[in-house]
Amino acid sequence: MKYQCVIMRAGTSKGIYLSERDLPRDAVQRDRVILRMFGSPDRRQIDGLGGAEFLTSKVAIIGPPTRPDADVDYTFGQVGITEAKIDYGTCGNISSGVGPYAIEQGLVKATGALTQVRIHNTSTGRLLIAHVPTSRGMPVTAGDFAIDGVPGTGARIAMDYSDTAGSMTGALLPTGRVRDVLEVPGFPDLGRLDVSFVDCSNPAVFLRMEALRLKGDESPLAIDADPALVARIEAIRKAAAHVMGVPWDDRHIRTQAMPMLIPVREPMDYTSYTTGSPVRAEDIDFVAKVWAAGTLHKTFGGTTAICTAAAARIPGTVLWDAIVPARRSKSEVVIGHPSGRMVTDCEIDDVGGRFTVKRAVMYRTARRIMEGHVYVDVEVDSPREREPQLA
Repeated sequence: MKYQCVIMRAGTSKGIYLSERDLPRDAVQRDRVILRMFGSPDRRQIDGLGGAEFLTSKVAIIGPPTRPDADVDYTFGQVGITEAKIDYGTCGNISSGVGPYAIEQGLVKATGALTQVRIHNTSTGRLLIAHVPTSRGMPVTAGDFAIDGVPGTGARIAMDYSDTAGSMTGALLPTGRVRDVLEVPGFPDLGRLDVSFVDCSNPAVFLRMEALRLKGDESPLAIDADPALVARIEAIRKAAAHVMGVPWDDRHIRTQAMPMLIPVREPMDYTSYTTGSPVRAEDIDFVAKVWAAGTLHKTFGGTTAICTAAAARIPGTVLWDAIVPARRSKSEVVIGHPSGRMVTDCEIDDVGGRFTVKRAVMYRTARRIMEGHVYVDVEVDSPREREPQLA
């Protein structure tokens, strides 16, 4: 069978965008089809469209809205590479391609120079707002906005994630505290870890880099290649998941993205992993790395950036302490990640110690790379009736 698909680079990720109407209704059969599209499970994904790494093994399923205040539904899946498993959640980078995709597919009509696309994230039930530059009824891709981790420049897409606090746990601060002590079973050498649990767009556990004996300039490959360190990271994530109330499955830690683990430290000078260019301490607010689904992110996840920005604006968190006091009062949050800088905007209201997200925005670029059909040799029952679609 063949399925219409679009491959897009969105932010620092690349994914396959599919029409929900084109896929089997049954969730198990749908996953079989998607796994076959990607060539999973196989570490090279040689017989499919997957790029054999975390940042390129992603799927976005777009469908008609199931809530009245949305223009489209968006279901994100992190497709396992060596496991026949799809972890459904959310991805900020891939979400930045949903608005352009919806406009190009004729699902949303462009309005002037900037078109607003209201995106219902089905995994969290939250509404994302994409502000997409448009001209002559179509998305604009050319522009002068650059994001570290992607060559060249493009048109800036503003992604508003202000509605995503408590996305998985129901609370911005899952424990009700800005700081906690975490004990990790089986690793007494870690001691009692000083951590902050924050859930905005995605749940994450923040801790100091020195707790993992990291300096801050280690490359993603070096961290991935250290089995003792990886074991500690996954043990911390598991312990954090238990405290935060995030479901955990030991059988699928290589595809399970939540909760993210984010070690942080004060600003420092280092070299970009992807370009080799210098990243200066004076140009960032702090240094952060993110671990999820069995690997260290080579740049920084979009939804992770939203959660990180929120943690940076809540007084008393582990991350708050890593920021120079003079930079704590501004809404702009500049994250120093392995490949450079990422700029976000975040405002937190504090009413008697009760924190709420007033504004949480990140900026990305996206473009359609190809469109066509992907051939899948998987038999499925009762496929959806095919409906006319725009290419």
